Amino acid sequence: MKINTAAHWGAIEVEIQQGVAASSKGLLSSVIENELQTVVPDQIYSDRRVKAPMVRKGFLEGNVDTRLRGQDDWVQVSWKDALDLVHHKITQVRQAVGSQGIFAGSYGWYSCGVLHSCRSLLLRYMNLTGGAVDIVGDYSTGAAQVILPHVIGSSQVYEPQTSWESILTHSDIVVLWGANPLTTLRVAWVATDQKGIDYLAKLKASGKRIICIDPIRSESCDYLQAEWLPINPNTDVALILGIAHTLIINDLHDKAFLAKYTVGFDTFCAYVLGETDNQPKTAEWASQICGISAKQIATLATHFAQYRTMLMGGWAMQRQPFGEQAPWALVSLAAMLGQIGLAGGGFGMNYHCNGGVPVCNAAAMKGINAYPDPTVPKWQIPVARIADCLLNPHKPYSFNGKTHHYPNIQLIYWAGGNPFVHHQDTNRLRQAWQQAQTVIVNECYWTPTAKMADIVLPATTSFERNDLTMSGSYSQSHIFPMKQIVEPQFEAKNDYDIFAELAQRAGRFAEFTEGKTEMEWLAEIYHTARQQAVNKHPNIAMPDFATFWQQNQPMAFMPTEESTTWVKFADFRQNPTAYPLATPSGKIEICSETIANMQYLNCPKHPTWLGKSPLTAELPLRLITPHPYFRLHSQLAYTRLREKYAVNGREPILIHPHDAKVRGIQAGDIVRIANQNGQVLAGAVITINIIAGTVAMYEGGWYDPDFNDMQNENPLCLNGNPNVLTADIGSSHLSQATAPNGCPVEIERYVASKK
Repeated sequence: MKINTAAHWGAIEVEIQQGVAASSKGLLSSVIENELQTVVPDQIYSDRRVKAPMVRKGFLEGNVDTRLRGQDDWVQVSWKDALDLVHHKITQVRQAVGSQGIFAGSYGWYSCGVLHSCRSLLLRYMNLTGGAVDIVGDYSTGAAQVILPHVIGSSQVYEPQTSWESILTHSDIVVLWGANPLTTLRVAWVATDQKGIDYLAKLKASGKRIICIDPIRSESCDYLQAEWLPINPNTDVALILGIAHTLIINDLHDKAFLAKYTVGFDTFCAYVLGETDNQPKTAEWASQICGISAKQIATLATHFAQYRTMLMGGWAMQRQPFGEQAPWALVSLAAMLGQIGLAGGGFGMNYHCNGGVPVCNAAAMKGINAYPDPTVPKWQIPVARIADCLLNPHKPYSFNGKTHHYPNIQLIYWAGGNPFVHHQDTNRLRQAWQQAQTVIVNECYWTPTAKMADIVLPATTSFERNDLTMSGSYSQSHIFPMKQIVEPQFEAKNDYDIFAELAQRAGRFAEFTEGKTEMEWLAEIYHTARQQAVNKHPNIAMPDFATFWQQNQPMAFMPTEESTTWVKFADFRQNPTAYPLATPSGKIEICSETIANMQYLNCPKHPTWLGKSPLTAELPLRLITPHPYFRLHSQLAYTRLREKYAVNGREPILIHPHDAKVRGIQAGDIVRIANQNGQVLAGAVITINIIAGTVAMYEGGWYDPDFNDMQNENPLCLNGNPNVLTADIGSSHLSQATAPNGCPVEIERYVASKK
């Protein structure tokens, strides 16, 4: 028997043999195989599954020493006792310090289903029972999504882009700037339709000039046979300024566009020419910083101005100290080229995440309401500041022009995500975690985060419940049934049932469930979307829910004619008065008086080179943490896909041959990477596909501290979680976003006696 379902990595066909999921494969065709679709059995039957409700032994016995988290024994308890204990601890904190003492943590790529979204369900439960502290922003785009609304009126990072069809027809040069779409398009926030990868194949076949600006020769660079310009990490702004200077002195910038559609260019121009700081941002100056020759920089400037150029910015460029500057500078460069709003020209910040794929004639399905009671106050902190918040209750901090104060968190309830892999400076997070009196986690697997909890409730995987999702994030090209493949394993419950039972203990069961079962919720969600689609597109054919569910097939929708040739900012370019941007001036703000009035030294009023953290003799290398090809962040790290990348049982680290030779490191060696934040082990991969002076570890490796070394403040991570090494600092006072890329490290061959 075969059953169809879906996950972030697409539509999946699962073969069932004697009630057991035996194998899985992709349901939709694609030009490139997506191996992530082949490991459903590994997910369901993993020996890492949490099998029953568990409570930490010391916590259960009343031992208040929170340093035992991660080292203590576990005691199995009944569901009733576990939920009673959770309800008691939440009630206790609310009575003692109020709902601001509870942090509702749910961050990461949890299930893509519209009903069983653990974040929505956690927040719904908290909202109905008194509230909790939530997050604002995200780790992926925290700096860009705060700065770009000030610059161009919206965040850009989660928006449709100029269509791929427009690029294939009109672009001469396509620049992947810190972007690796061949890897990131294997997944989507909903379920990938893989059409973005199909467009990459068309781009490859088009014969267009493709340039990859990246410290690594990425999978995309190889696949597209692109020109690789290896750039030093964290120096994108310097390169852009060098290009800008070349444009200005050669009179190649589009003065008419700048005058009509932007404000503040004169101030920025004076800075680029060195009139305000006595440092002209010449190609030679930029070359000394970014590692790309002055001749190459000058050539880029000339060619970008002469040919229709699409600058596809990745999100890595803003995950660094002063991360706001790079996307701001990229927009400013695109404005200087004068191609914003033209077919195939300008910039985009979302092509590596399915932007540019035409939007279809479907209505998006809306999930369960996370805030059904609007009278309950909302409290939020920037997501990347959770450790700082736990360590510094009541501390003031700046964020986007205002001063706030951290709450005094006493209880953490985490459902969905893996902060002990996702968050920076893992050892600092471990110390911060100890400040909370209680940590509760809903989880399918014994992740590093689950191991650091007091109470762990076993959650079902998405294959043990029924749900719905759409595909493509922006394209909305399908509605996928997410059919239950097998019965819940062991004692696992889905998050909806867990929070419904907790709501019942708080006297809010009826409000939480609204009297609906799982299938009744799904039918209502589907029929609401169906009615919206029919209202928008009268000729659309969608069966009723019962028929759709029985057919067990993806429902496909057609792209609209308008979106197939859509050009971002075309209306603004045609008539900036009738279609102003949502900025104070209605134009692109190359210089922002709003930012200037905030008076942040680490985020000035126009794009500025603010430097980078210095290397030292002790820490002479820079670490970058790109996305992995064979997992989604830390998801699937426990599956057989690990065999495709692990080196000597460890996470791989990419090292240039020169850097390996001077340290006596050979391919396959286990190496120790360290700095002031911590130390990790990894397996050496020696390759010319990384710039010298830089090493790379893929983010998402599970934190695995050596418990024999726990007396050390920074115990050795045996598996290789790179965030043990990254800095837990805000990118600036503007966004307080994550800033891991480019942290200084040293590497050596590992000798066991050197613990």
